Amino acid sequence: MKKIAFCNQKGGVAKTTSALNISAYLALHGKKTLLIDLDPQANATSGLGINKAAIEQGIYNVLHEHIGLETAILPTEIELLSIAPSNISLTGAEVELVNVMGREYRLKKAIQEAQCDFDYIIFDCPPSLGLLTINGLTAADSVIIPIQCEYYALEGLSQLTKTLDLIRENLNPELEIEGVLMTLADYRTNLTKEVIDEVKNYFGKKVYTAVIPRTVKLTEAPGFGKPIALYAENSIGAKKYEEVAHEILGLSTTPEVLDSKELITSTEEDHGQETG
Repeated sequence: MKKIAFCNQKGGVAKTTSALNISAYLALHGKKTLLIDLDPQANATSGLGINKAAIEQGIYNVLHEHIGLETAILPTEIELLSIAPSNISLTGAEVELVNVMGREYRLKKAIQEAQCDFDYIIFDCPPSLGLLTINGLTAADSVIIPIQCEYYALEGLSQLTKTLDLIRENLNPELEIEGVLMTLADYRTNLTKEVIDEVKNYFGKKVYTAVIPRTVKLTEAPGFGKPIALYAENSIGAKKYEEVAHEILGLSTTPEVLDSKELITSTEEDHGQETG
């Protein structure tokens, strides 16, 4: 059983999209997978078709009220994929837990009984380096860092790596970097290749071969409450996320050739325009 945290304190890097879709593909490849939504925005929860406003028992209740994790786990459309959902209540968790002894270990303790039931537990951490993220990193075996293919891609990563070092020194000495995932790539610009090269120089072999493109289908899928594997299984975004899952599982794969008709540029996305 492996526990992986998706973490980057920089927002807008497709962190939740990656955690959700990789969880889905792990499940579709026969691995019993639990996605734990640690982000108060609860986008992973709604992205799997769950009404976050109607949640009665979620990860907030697990961390703050000591209810059993199994009480909060919900099924999804994918048979082997479950989720421990989040909602806006989680916003207050960092403040409410700040004076609690052992606050950094709340999540680690909560998953101890349930972890034997799963092959993978995935933590979708919030875009910050606060107590919720620290709980995710303390409970995890490794971390996947999504990085957007943009000019300021490496901005803030030195702070993240310092945080990972502190976690290893004080809370979780076994924590390692599982991989670095390049996201929101637009190969129609020279910048994308330059950023990928820069990140590879920084992280070396930790960078996944598969790069996630900026596509219409990936931006649409959350609005329908479905992972890309169910919403548009033949799209290039779906195939690239499956390639990442193959890399995590150690499976060989043939990289898909990008179809430029499916791509969407950052300018088009900013203006709400869709192509393809």
